[in-house]
Order: sequence, then structure tokens, then C-alpha cells
Amino acid sequence: MSARNVTDADFEAEVLKSDKPIMVDFWAEWCGPCKAVSPILDRIAEENADKIDIVKLNVDDNPETAMKYGITSIPAMYVFSDGEVKKRIIGAKPKPALESDLAEFLA
Repeated sequence: MSARNVTDADFEAEVLKSDKPIMVDFWAEWCGPCKAVSPILDRIAEENADKIDIVKLNVDDNPETAMKYGITSIPAMYVFSDGEVKKRIIGAKPKPALESDLAEFLA
């Protein structure tokens, strides 16, 4: 299962109330590095569907959530657990680096 989209309207229900860790990929259509990291996140989501969910939030279409979490640089990937940010990853990275950053959630 590849990463699905979330919005300002469903962020609380989809992310903050998730019963397992969930990574939010804050991105925008015009962002080249965001497009580069997207298929990597889809692969991580597929390979680890039982451990972590990955969702995408377009910052241009959903400015309220992006502002609430202080997103000033994209791609920004925040891992939430129990309704709180547990990890922040800023910038596009290759798959092994992202998996290393997520190791505590993928174990």
C-alpha cells in the first residue's frame, strides 16, 4: 500500500488518533526533492505496512496543519506516535538513510 493523502480536515483523525506510528510527508507539487522522495516513501510504506503508516500532506492545499507544525522547509517528514511528533526528518534522502532514520519505528 502506497502512502495516502491527508488534509487539514482529517489530520486529527488520520494522524493524531492513529494506533500505530505514522509518518507525515509534508510536500508540495512544485518541490523537486519532494517528488524524488515520494516513490521511496511509497516503497517503505509497502514494505513496512504492519509497523508504520505513511501519509502525505500537501502544504499548499493544507496550510493550517503545515503552519501548526512549523513546516518551513520541504520535504519534511514527521513521525507521530500517540498524537505527538516523535521524529523530524528534513530533506530528501536515499532509501537506506530514511530506513536508518526510521529504525526505531521499523524494528
